[in-house]
Amino acid sequence: MSPRRAVPPIKKASVVRSYATWLLSHGLQRRGLQVEAKRGVLTAMLAIDPKIAADPFPTYELLRGADPIVRGPVVSSTVDHQAANEILRSDDFGTAAGHAELPPFLRRVLERVADPYSLSPVDKPSLLALDPPDHTRHRKLVARAFTARRITALEDRVTSVAEKLLDELDGGSFDLVERYAARLPVAVIADLLGVPEEQHDWLLDWGNRAAITLDPGLTFREFRDAETALRRMHHWFDEHVAQLRRNPGDDLLSQLALIDGEDALTDLELRAIGLLVLGAGFETTVNLIGNAVVNLAAHPEQRDLLVAEPERWPNAVEEVLRYDSPVQLTVRSALRDTVVAGTPVPEGLGILVLLGGVNRDPKVFTDPQAFDVTRANPDQHLSFSAGVHFCLGASLARLEAVTALRTLYARYPDLELAEAPVRRGTRVLHGYEQVRVMTGSPVPA
Repeated sequence: MSPRRAVPPIKKASVVRSYATWLLSHGLQRRGLQVEAKRGVLTAMLAIDPKIAADPFPTYELLRGADPIVRGPVVSSTVDHQAANEILRSDDFGTAAGHAELPPFLRRVLERVADPYSLSPVDKPSLLALDPPDHTRHRKLVARAFTARRITALEDRVTSVAEKLLDELDGGSFDLVERYAARLPVAVIADLLGVPEEQHDWLLDWGNRAAITLDPGLTFREFRDAETALRRMHHWFDEHVAQLRRNPGDDLLSQLALIDGEDALTDLELRAIGLLVLGAGFETTVNLIGNAVVNLAAHPEQRDLLVAEPERWPNAVEEVLRYDSPVQLTVRSALRDTVVAGTPVPEGLGILVLLGGVNRDPKVFTDPQAFDVTRANPDQHLSFSAGVHFCLGASLARLEAVTALRTLYARYPDLELAEAPVRRGTRVLHGYEQVRVMTGSPVPA
């Protein structure tokens, strides 16, 4: 998906600086994962192999055993719901930000060489990379945009965008991701960030290219391409925030940019918040909608039930989140010696919390490999994390998904796939790059 008009060129970071940053943040990690993957270490294979990541669920089941935490030479992991819940909620664990796997002197080198205009949503000062007390301060400020009252007030806007996008379709066959699932959340997030409609395509293009930075062990080519997109986003946010300071609105960034005193945010902090709100608000929801459509096409009897009883859509969205989570993993690092689900965990141990496997724990979910929109407890999933890092935008993502799907199937109740969907190549974000559908005859609006 290309921007509608040319964006002023942004000079790339020097190759030497980029290579040094890549080597310390991804290259060394990639080499370690490759070595362990060749030895058959399942956790390393999940982290490094895109073919396994495309369908990780069989591998999750191989990891499910007597021990809630599977220890590995390079990386450890869990698919145990109790262990994951304890880890995500415990003060004994941090975000593993700042590349904790590196020796202290290499972390200092990385901090010196990293370009602040290339920092990703998983680099400090992003909320994803902060622990309390810094995390508490930033989260409190951003939470103003996600109160229950504000989310409820957005319902009419989400419905309006969904209906407008469907009105623009000619029916027949189209790519659901490009024409609907991507455009709805980016329109809503753009409202929160004060972005005019003519720039929405820029955000889509940059966001799609930068999403891979969430993955571990990128190749240098992958890193370099994503870095270019991130530089464009950082420079654009600088200009955008400057414009909002001159002409503030009632959007989140305007409010944050005008804060004075001890809570005032630096330009880098403002860019980090903007990048995170854009990435989390867009990427999670577009994958959630796409995953829902693909799973309902595979279970037409459940699609028909939802069309007949649309009050079931909220529960159906929870089941999609459980069964086919848009975010498959997160990482935590032990800040001190501790115990998780009865298992000793030493200080410094990094643990991949494999959310996609956690959400299919048979100790919590009956017949967990089955997709069932009538399931009694799908909301016990951990797809939005838990504890202090519970997703701020969870309520908004749920609202967008329920509204988008209910509106889509009210218009096209017989919606089905026109061809096999195309998976994204990312490993952390789990969704589809293309979902071509056939609509049949629309129901009059």
